[in-house]
Amino acid sequence: MKLLNWTRRGLLAAAGIALGLGVALPPASAQTPPGVLIVGQIAEPKSLDPAAVTAVNDFRILVNLYEGLVRYKSGTLEVEPGLATDWTISEDGTEYTFSLREGVTFHDGTPLNAEAVKFNFDRMLDESHPFHDTGPFPLAFFFGAVEKTEAVDDLTVKFTLNAPYAPFLSNLAYPTGLIVSPAAVEAHGAEFGRNPSGTGPFIFAEWRSNEAVVIERNPDYWGDPAGTEAVVFRPITDANTRVAEMLAGGIDMMVEVPPTALSQFEGDAFNIVEQAGPHLWFLILNAKEGPFADQRVRQAANYAINKEAIVNDVLEGTADVAAGPTPPAFAWAYNSELDPYPYDPEKAKALLAEAGAEGASLTFYVTEGGSGMLDPVPMGTAIQADLAAVGLDVKIETYEWNTFLGEVNPGLEGKADMAEMAWMTNDPDTLPYLALRTEAWPDKGGFNSGYYSNPQVDELLEAARTATDQEERARLYREMQAIVQEDAPWVFIANWKQNAVTNDRVENFQLEPSFLLHLQEVVKN
Repeated sequence: MKLLNWTRRGLLAAAGIALGLGVALPPASAQTPPGVLIVGQIAEPKSLDPAAVTAVNDFRILVNLYEGLVRYKSGTLEVEPGLATDWTISEDGTEYTFSLREGVTFHDGTPLNAEAVKFNFDRMLDESHPFHDTGPFPLAFFFGAVEKTEAVDDLTVKFTLNAPYAPFLSNLAYPTGLIVSPAAVEAHGAEFGRNPSGTGPFIFAEWRSNEAVVIERNPDYWGDPAGTEAVVFRPITDANTRVAEMLAGGIDMMVEVPPTALSQFEGDAFNIVEQAGPHLWFLILNAKEGPFADQRVRQAANYAINKEAIVNDVLEGTADVAAGPTPPAFAWAYNSELDPYPYDPEKAKALLAEAGAEGASLTFYVTEGGSGMLDPVPMGTAIQADLAAVGLDVKIETYEWNTFLGEVNPGLEGKADMAEMAWMTNDPDTLPYLALRTEAWPDKGGFNSGYYSNPQVDELLEAARTATDQEERARLYREMQAIVQEDAPWVFIANWKQNAVTNDRVENFQLEPSFLLHLQEVVKN
């Protein structure tokens, strides 16, 4: 309780310095004791239930509270043991059997066992499960191939799939596969997302809406203890305010530093950390209705937008122009023969004329800031200007991140013609399967908010996820990328190199290719 009292007083003091008195005063970090790490987040989390959220902003908190059967090996997207010590896969690729660690308990004191694992996946996938109504479960797609989950014995759990499913292990390592306490779900029901309980190196302490989520070191953690006593995640939606707070000392760490602000953190007082990863920044186009229902208009938008200028001038060279729906970080599956759409406004005008869409009016949803969204308002403004230069009349509507997701994820039909979006993914299957298939239209539970549909793409994606040979999977993904680039359901903007900045009191921090924020080994002096 003493620590929680301090974090409340410390946060108020830090906010007063950064927002009211300016950065010239003594830094607020001078008032913070060693062992308490203050992290500036881009937004308020939506929930602390890993099965109920989709945003990396939320995942960055969750991976410190929960663990999965497997995890990504540090510095890679390779899968290694987590709560499972090992596993076997049947010859036909449809049965995965995991051995669980002994002696692991949830934060509420209940044991991790095979029945707890079974509860998690049944809750997500079985609509008749007594706690299925604690959802929603927006990424249950990840485990749609699971036909049955069995507790073979207390420490052995087996998954039976309806077909071979190549991304299964990678999806288990993603935050959707984090294991929650069944007892906590039973106790809190639909409020579990405000009362989380996992097995991770930190335990939940407090969530003060629009102010802070506080987590503390887990004294009973099965592995190495966390390096800090507590972590405080502060939602600071405005990027300029986050920068000001970082400079003033009100926070110890911030992620997704605006590219134009990076130079302010050069010097001995701060450390800038960068890490490449599988990121795609794109524009969703409404392919169901309005001007973008015509492929020629979608292609025109790709030609009209000067992506090189955005990367160099807005993003300060911290990204590369994207060529299609798959990030080059997935080197084994990336179609390197595809070139990005060149900047060609005359070609764009010709396509618009051919489609009879000159002077079309467009509604464009832009967010103030969100996971992987880089500098969304300046980027949106630059895009608006480029489209205006080829004769399109673009009206921007700007929203706070969670409100933005509430508008975009249910689909653009009847609301908007285009919307900004960014995804950080774990497997080349994830983004196209969740956001490009016909069966992923929003009314079918997916994230294909622009209603793109191509039966050939659907077939390729279904075949790729059941292929057991990686070379065959790669061939299928490369073919899919070529078709999608030609169909242009999105404007492919940039692949970003993620960044973060810490003050010089923070040690042992590194970014991960997964874009997750693992803080177990971080020390705050």
